[in-house]
Amino acid sequence: MIKASHWTGKTVKRRLRKLRDRLATRLFDTAMGRKFLIGGIGPRVLTMTVDCGDHSMTVSPSDYIGRKVFRKGHFERDHVDRLLAVLRERGLQRRGDVLLELGGNIGTQTVYFALSGAYRRIVTIEADPRNIKLLTHNIIQNRLENRVTIMACAAGDRLGQLDFFQHPSNHGKSSALQQGGGTSCISVPVKPVMDILADAGVEASQVGLVWMDIEGYEPVACRSMEALMARRVPIYMEFTPAFYRPEEASRLRQQLAGFYQTCLVFSDDRQIEMRVIDLPLTGAQFDVLFYG
Repeated sequence: MIKASHWTGKTVKRRLRKLRDRLATRLFDTAMGRKFLIGGIGPRVLTMTVDCGDHSMTVSPSDYIGRKVFRKGHFERDHVDRLLAVLRERGLQRRGDVLLELGGNIGTQTVYFALSGAYRRIVTIEADPRNIKLLTHNIIQNRLENRVTIMACAAGDRLGQLDFFQHPSNHGKSSALQQGGGTSCISVPVKPVMDILADAGVEASQVGLVWMDIEGYEPVACRSMEALMARRVPIYMEFTPAFYRPEEASRLRQQLAGFYQTCLVFSDDRQIEMRVIDLPLTGAQFDVLFYG
């Protein structure tokens, strides 16, 4: 009888463990559970790979974008889908063109664009060595290395080295501008945009879209992109008046207005078409497409 009770106790414990594991699995497969889980991962876990359905993404669990990918399965993929829909509707997308991405980060948007099939080739530029490592890994693990060229440098208006400020917990906020929140400074190579394209073997006539997210350094990069602007290549960028000095914001708007008449400002639930010369120079960050 003692032996029978002993095995019954083991069976109960085993069943309780299985029940606990099932409940934990259900909990951690919810948005709240994933948020709780990713927040509890310690610093010894340097990277983790997330199954995102039609692709995989290796991320740092200590980074803002990595946590977003783990919790939601993507990072602002809807922004890519929204832009591609607008380009198609307005006849601004040509199959066979090259996408120039300034600010590739860890490859989230790079992969989304590649999976869309909208562009035959992507040239992605990234300056932060932490991001470059994950960007390279994500391109390879999704078998996109034949379509994506990674250029490890910053995009600017000169050739040389640049002080680059790394954000500790949001690598996407790292910037050539210290006010972006970077707490450590490293030196990275910087090249004019047209030099970068030449190194990648791409001519200005082949570029069909510029996607730019470089945390306030847009005015500097734009100064070396006039060959693309002269062709009215659509440019989608974060426009951040708070990062620019008033006179710099005004110069950037004037430069863009010299090549584009019309732009489309994106908010969460709508798109506002306006003249480039009327683009606001104050306020919060917003996404804008220059195209006509």
